[in-house]
Amino acid sequence: MAVNVTKVEGKGTGDIFMYALSTCVWCRRTKALLNELGLAYSYVDVDLLQGDDRSEIMDQVAKWNPSRSFPTLVIGDDRAIVGYDEKKIRELADHAG
Repeated sequence: MAVNVTKVEGKGTGDIFMYALSTCVWCRRTKALLNELGLAYSYVDVDLLQGDDRSEIMDQVAKWNPSRSFPTLVIGDDRAIVGYDEKKIRELADHAG
């Protein structure tokens, strides 16, 4: 799979992965908040993928978020934040090193 994942440098372990859409206002707000908080994260804009890559990524999204909505942030490999949840995202910054 040759999915273009973008990494953003910042504080923390970088174990935040965001499934986003390039056209989604809530995804843009989530990226802006993560940037404002200075958190390290990676993301993929799912709508820019095609074919098998998109299908595979959507299967990954569904594991964390059965409704397959965006944004979906996976933290660590053990929990997810679905949608733009400023309070929960700010809590991530409180625990970042």
